[in-house]
Amino acid sequence: MKAIPLTCVLSFTLAAGTSFGQGQVKAGDEALGAFPYDGFERPQACATCHVDIARQYEQAMMSQAYTHHWDEIEYFELALPHAEKEPKVAGVKAGCNGCHAPFSFLAGDIPPKRPSENTRANESVSCDLCHTITGFAGDTPFNYNYIVSPGKVKYGPRPGLVSPHHETRESPFLRSAEFCGTCHNEKSPFDVWVKATHLEWKEGPHGKAGIVCQDCHMPKAPGRSARMGEELPDVRQHLFHGAHDPGKLAGVIEVRIHPEVREAEPGETVKLTATVVNAKAGHRVPSGSAEERMLWLHVEAIDSKGKVYHLPVDAKGFAGEEYTIASATALAYQDIGDIKGIPNFPGLLRDGTYPHLSPGDRIFRLPYFDPKGRQTIAQWNTASLGTDYRLAPLAAVNETFTFKLPQGIPPGPVTVRATVYYSRLVSSVAEFLKVPADESQEILINSHETRFTVLP
Repeated sequence: MKAIPLTCVLSFTLAAGTSFGQGQVKAGDEALGAFPYDGFERPQACATCHVDIARQYEQAMMSQAYTHHWDEIEYFELALPHAEKEPKVAGVKAGCNGCHAPFSFLAGDIPPKRPSENTRANESVSCDLCHTITGFAGDTPFNYNYIVSPGKVKYGPRPGLVSPHHETRESPFLRSAEFCGTCHNEKSPFDVWVKATHLEWKEGPHGKAGIVCQDCHMPKAPGRSARMGEELPDVRQHLFHGAHDPGKLAGVIEVRIHPEVREAEPGETVKLTATVVNAKAGHRVPSGSAEERMLWLHVEAIDSKGKVYHLPVDAKGFAGEEYTIASATALAYQDIGDIKGIPNFPGLLRDGTYPHLSPGDRIFRLPYFDPKGRQTIAQWNTASLGTDYRLAPLAAVNETFTFKLPQGIPPGPVTVRATVYYSRLVSSVAEFLKVPADESQEILINSHETRFTVLP
């Protein structure tokens, strides 16, 4: 069906805190319990017309924000019990759902039943949530401060369209990065930015160039946005692909390594420099739930007889660097014991265990600390942050490695391999909480080899 301009529909430009809805604007915590479940369409209804978009969405993490195994474990085994016993973080009992199960939050169904109960909380971040958001309250989008106006009017990025099921209005807000920021920025109860993906984008080169979140995570392609709609050259694909998508992870970080000399004798020292570049992401890497992510650089040398030598990174001496150099013994996450009522809980291995993580590897991370100064993966329990040693967009860092050649190293070529690996959740935490292994697996991001020769 050809799109017909709606003469009664105006094109709106949204500012922070504005809404198409009538009456008092409610956003953030004020929206808790303000809208019943039956005020929102089920995603199955949307799928009858928006077939391709629905099939894409069903495969995206957006549709699993509440049902995904780690999100369920984190909420029910950590956040919820902590909220019940610690008044300072009590708000997370409802607040987690503001972004992970928005209909549950807006309906006041707190805490929602577990995903196995198959309630409407399982709809996670569904079609009718995003397409009834009309703006955000305040100056900065964060902590689910979106303004929602459920009803027969659906808001989209395109003007002049009609639907047999609902009224359609253009909303420039849906085309903005601030739309994403309402959930992809988060402050802890201690007023600490624990998620700042939108803010990282805004401060970086992509934000300054006007390249918005949707350009990477909802790319345009020719097609139909609805079964009866006309062919369009620029339909936003509802992929929402990010940290759980192999294609997005592959090559997101680039690495190159070179030796200072091409020839050396046994006993001499060879200095190598690895350049690590965030050449693909418009925000820092890792971003989002950075408290639980692992990204590291592993360097090893292989001599002409096949013997492997692990090369630890040369320390730079900045404050907090100890959190960026892998350790086989350092412990962290002791607040899990507080939350779960385990007396004298010693903590878990800070960096976990992985096939290609060795003591001395460089870790790119932003440490989160609880009120007692201990490293935590509980973003709601974050009272302070450590040194931010993540990779900024289009930025490079140089890491050096000093290899003192053994006296008995055989002559011939030495291959040096620099590899960047990633894990979505620290393996020690995953094992302790019985999170399925796919969430904490080691993922190859990129690798590069160089060579030098050992002289006889």
